[in-house]
Amino acid sequence: MIKKTLKIISILFLLIIFIGGGAICYVLFYPNTSFQSKKQILYIPTGSDYRFILNELYPMLSNKSTFFWVAKYLKYTEHVRAGRYVIRRGMNNLEMVRMLRNLSEPVKVSFNNQERLQNLAGRIAKEIEADSTSLMNAFLDPDFLYRNQMDSLNVLGLFIPNTYSFYWNTSAKGFAQRMEKEYKDFWNDKRREKAAAIGLTPQQVTILASIVQKETYKVEERPMIAGVYLNRLNEKMLLQADPTVIYAIKESTGKYDTIIKRVHIKDLSTVSPYNTYLNTGLPPAPICMPDISSIDAVLSPQKHDYIFFVADTARIGYHKFARTLMEHNKNRDAYKKWLNSRGIE
Repeated sequence: MIKKTLKIISILFLLIIFIGGGAICYVLFYPNTSFQSKKQILYIPTGSDYRFILNELYPMLSNKSTFFWVAKYLKYTEHVRAGRYVIRRGMNNLEMVRMLRNLSEPVKVSFNNQERLQNLAGRIAKEIEADSTSLMNAFLDPDFLYRNQMDSLNVLGLFIPNTYSFYWNTSAKGFAQRMEKEYKDFWNDKRREKAAAIGLTPQQVTILASIVQKETYKVEERPMIAGVYLNRLNEKMLLQADPTVIYAIKESTGKYDTIIKRVHIKDLSTVSPYNTYLNTGLPPAPICMPDISSIDAVLSPQKHDYIFFVADTARIGYHKFARTLMEHNKNRDAYKKWLNSRGIE
């Protein structure tokens, strides 16, 4: 009788262990997502607590209670971390809590050809938690400008267009500091030596590169155009770059979104430090954010003796180059005739 009782007790004990173990396995390892798509993105803002998880994550879960038990046991309820998290279909509670504790996924942040600092701030604010106002404050912080020997106008040139990885909850200050590091890495000894060889500082290279960038979208032609402008600088000639006139018009009117297809004679007298038809040398700051190909085109220009160029109507996107004013006027008249024939104002 005693043996039989002990046997029953043993069986019950094993059954309890089995059931308990099964329950633990269910709580920890059973899939606990309720959505049908492959994944859902969860953004947790800086300063959030577990109440945010209740509102934002719980609708994605099949069983809220089991998630809470695991989150509570692993102390996640007391230590919610900001970031961007990818909740994949079929994840279990243990996977989700471990990820939310330690594995915020970075985002890819890309930018190029922004005309103004405000445009850049707005572009970045779409990709990370920091808003455009806090980004502008970081970009224009006096210590930041002083440290990089820049001002509110030419600081745009500090941001090297590329694709970067950032954690979504990167602060505005953190973003600016990362860009500062990227700028210093970009302007290595080799690039600085090239800049010195053509008689320009890195900031001046960036300004000229911004003009080259606006002159042509044909990357292969940029060294040729850079060579023209460097020839003009060396000859102490006015650059007479139409993109600077376009920027001067926008800057003087405050209408930066205006699309200007053609520069007229009257536009050349627009009073602005950016107008290179009126002012010698380079503008005071970049007229856009030049990409790396434009910067390297200025640093490694094509050697020639051209000092004029105008759009080539036979090869759209390219230009005709000239050594003499007579030759240039002939090319320019052909271009004007082409514009007029198409009613381009």
